[in-house]
Amino acid sequence: MNEVNKWKAELPLIGPMMEREEVLWLNPQVESTATALPKTSVTAKDVQDASDRLKRFAPYIAHVFPETTASNGIIESPITAIPQMKAALANEYGVEVLGELLLKEDNALPISGSIKARGGIYEVLKHAETLALEHGLITAEEDYAKFAQPEFSNLFAEHKIAVGSTGNLGLSIGIMSAKLGFDVTVHMSADAKQWKKDMLREKGVTVVEYADDYSKAVEEGRRQADADPLCHFIDDENSLDLFLGYAVAGERVAAQLKERGTLVDADHPLFVYLPCGVGGGPGGVAFGLKLAFGDHVRCFFAEPTHSPCMLLGMMTGLHDQLSVQDFGLDNKTAADGLAVGTASGFVGKTMEPFMTGCYTIGDETMFKLLKLITDTEGIRLEPSALAGMTGPVNVIRENVEYADSANATHLVWSTGGSMVPEEEMATYYAKGAGQ
Repeated sequence: MNEVNKWKAELPLIGPMMEREEVLWLNPQVESTATALPKTSVTAKDVQDASDRLKRFAPYIAHVFPETTASNGIIESPITAIPQMKAALANEYGVEVLGELLLKEDNALPISGSIKARGGIYEVLKHAETLALEHGLITAEEDYAKFAQPEFSNLFAEHKIAVGSTGNLGLSIGIMSAKLGFDVTVHMSADAKQWKKDMLREKGVTVVEYADDYSKAVEEGRRQADADPLCHFIDDENSLDLFLGYAVAGERVAAQLKERGTLVDADHPLFVYLPCGVGGGPGGVAFGLKLAFGDHVRCFFAEPTHSPCMLLGMMTGLHDQLSVQDFGLDNKTAADGLAVGTASGFVGKTMEPFMTGCYTIGDETMFKLLKLITDTEGIRLEPSALAGMTGPVNVIRENVEYADSANATHLVWSTGGSMVPEEEMATYYAKGAGQ
């Protein structure tokens, strides 16, 4: 308690955060991209390597997942203008967003319907490639559609993959691993939705449930994998491969914005709002965006008021050395993918000089916005996917430089929702309506 009181005295936002108020924190450690990049262990070459690997696997993806045929096996989501939602935000909050408001619809990503389809699927594919190369089943120059042949699934059946998840990461890894033929186990925390567990089991995935939160699921998954040399553990807290899979999004967003004629330069800044749990997904995406746009993009993490682990870690500089529970917060939120008590130290330290800031959002606000975007744009999102939606309002209210410019573009990253069952979505909508 003495330590907490010390932090409250030194950092004025901690008091309101402990009262579960919605806050915005601007990062005093942010640096220019050119200064920050040489200090990090992650490089542009690493991200390019990940991008090239995904292109190699595209023929296989298109073959085994017909929903990706139109995109030739590239797993990508659209960028959608949401002008009606922009008007609704102005009416709701009394803050006009002068620049364009866009939605990056990772809720519509094929295969697993969330941002986790980026990093999760990438790491599974990389592990499969490593095994196939080691066993002489393929060379990097061959057509990767061969991965659908029986000798590959026979090899992978002798190997295991494990992951700890609150839901969406488990879906992406479970679906991809099972398709390739791996023996896959997903360790899921108590806050994971039942429908996600059911879907995984239908795909032939072993699901182990825990009464505790995300940290326990990860701990048990890691322990099981450590005891089995044939088991590859996908570590959401520390995986460079996950991070790189997400980072490929930067070059893709750059191409999409260019195609739609959206300028991003010194006079046309891009603001991006990323829902954040343990940090791997939003951190990787933000890193890729920094590679693509440099200082012309401002990235913000968005977290539930009950689970602001990344904000606390970055604000104090202690990263994974503290938890939200240390500050009297319970880590209980309807945004199950964001229900994380301790942030990734790897991501927090890597992204500290790149992030413009972090902010928090209450569950009630997320549900209200869920209803609002359904009513105005007809887009169905799960609660956590709405965490980014108050970002433009927050930065304009706080007078963040250029945020109120008509030349600014505000991009809200929507993280999931298309796979949510109808009855579950109806429940979300009713909560947003106050029923």
